[in-house]
Amino acid sequence: MRLDHLSYAAGPDGLASTAERIGALLGRSFVDGGVHPRFGTRNMTLALAGGTYLEIVEVLDHPASDKAPFGQAVRARSALGGGWLGWVVSVPDITTVESRLGREAVQGNRHVPDGTDLRWKQIGVHGLIADPQLPFFIEWQSPVEQRPSAGADGAYALACLEIAGDPQRVSEWLGETVEAPLEDVKVEWVAPHGTPGVIAAQVQTPNGLVRI
Repeated sequence: MRLDHLSYAAGPDGLASTAERIGALLGRSFVDGGVHPRFGTRNMTLALAGGTYLEIVEVLDHPASDKAPFGQAVRARSALGGGWLGWVVSVPDITTVESRLGREAVQGNRHVPDGTDLRWKQIGVHGLIADPQLPFFIEWQSPVEQRPSAGADGAYALACLEIAGDPQRVSEWLGETVEAPLEDVKVEWVAPHGTPGVIAAQVQTPNGLVRI
C-alpha cells in the first residue's frame, strides 16, 4: 500500500485554467490526461518524484457523471468552488480491500491523448464522499511506464500533506496504520473545524516549497 496521487477538483474557471494556475505556482505544466468514460470526468496530471502525481479533474456534461460515485464527488467539490478532492492509495491486490469493505471494486479506465487506454480497479469513493479525510483505493492494471507518475522530474516531489481529520479513523479505514502508505511523506493532522479532508499539499520545487 502506497500513496498514488492527490486529486484536485477544477474550479469555476474550468480544468485548463485551474491547471494553468496551479502549474504556474509550481513552475511546471500539467499534461492532458484524457477522459474517464465510465466516470464522466477528465483530468490533467503532473508527475512527481517517488511514483506519485497530482491530478486536476473536471466533471463532464455526461450521464456517467451523475451515476458514478467519482463523477458525483467531483461535481460536488467543483460546485463548492473547486479544491482538494482527496488522496488515493494504490494496493497490489484490491481483493483484500473488497473483502474488508464488503463490496466489489469498479473498473476504471482513461483514454489518454496518445492513444493509450490506462486501466485500473478502484473502490472506496463512497467512503471519500461520506468522510473526505478517507482515501480511496486503486489497483493498477497498466504497466508502470504508462501511468501518470511516469517521467517525473526528480526536482518536484510531494513534501507534506495537510489533512483535517483523525489518523486513527483513517487507519481503521486502511486496515493498517496510516503511516504505511505515507511513510515517505510528512503528514500534518489538524482537528477539523468543519468538513474533514485534504487541506493542502506542499510540493518541493527547484524554487523552494510551494503550498497548494
